[in-house]
Amino acid sequence: MSLKLKYWISAFRLCTLPLALSTVLLGGFIAYFDGVTNWTVFILALLTTLFLQILSNLANDYGDSSHGVDNIHRVGPQRTVQSGKISARQMKVAIIILSVLCLATGIPLVFMALQGGSHLVKVLFLMMGLLAIIAAIKYTVGSNPYGYYGLGDLFVFIFFGLAGVLGTHYLITKQFHADVILPASAVGFLSMAVLNLNNMRDRENDANSSKKTLVVRFGIRTARIYHLILILGSVICGLIYMIINYRSPVQMFFLVTVPFFWMNVYGVFKYTIPAELDPYLKRLALTTLLFSIIFGFSLVL
Repeated sequence: MSLKLKYWISAFRLCTLPLALSTVLLGGFIAYFDGVTNWTVFILALLTTLFLQILSNLANDYGDSSHGVDNIHRVGPQRTVQSGKISARQMKVAIIILSVLCLATGIPLVFMALQGGSHLVKVLFLMMGLLAIIAAIKYTVGSNPYGYYGLGDLFVFIFFGLAGVLGTHYLITKQFHADVILPASAVGFLSMAVLNLNNMRDRENDANSSKKTLVVRFGIRTARIYHLILILGSVICGLIYMIINYRSPVQMFFLVTVPFFWMNVYGVFKYTIPAELDPYLKRLALTTLLFSIIFGFSLVL
């Protein structure tokens, strides 16, 4: 493997992709539970979400570098633009390519899923797709990136929780079920928890670079409590959904993931050095994927 390819793979931040997979997988499982399957729509939704996640990662690499947040004091993995492994111009081109790929899968997704349906609904989904692309880029890119004002958590909840799960479910079933908001919120909370860990690890450098994340604004002690609330909220939302849609004791099997979440929370409350959070961040992303898979199988078995 060439060095350049390794740099690009590093920039893609593959460890974050489980979060993207989690939303679509859970939406697909719930649609199957409701008696509807559509593999073409599911695969297109999966590709679109993966492209959006990679786009967000590349834009974050470029944006934080251009604003001076990525520097020699960074605690987490070295970024490719800041380190000079990939030029800013090359990263801009990659961001454009990923944006096009999002459109190339997202537009057919909407028209295939909603063929014969309301034109208004199609327009709404297309607008939501465009907003997702803009949000992925504007998190750290531009003169007023919303990630620098503590709004990243909200956008993660919307796009990697509500929109991801509810959107996938609707595109497959063509129906809106209000109770699906619960598992969508569960994954959204877990995605927020991953971002919170990232921001806890980078707090000192972010504060010195005027990146006012929630952790910078409210401090580590509050961030720890916030993390606990997000994890508990996720499990509670999942449990309430299962109770509402109860058919078999097997549905409670998803609770086997609770010890993994507990170990994550324990680590967050016990760490002393920011770098110690890095493995917990990666494990939580994988545990979120595990949660979605086990939650889904608990529903359909």
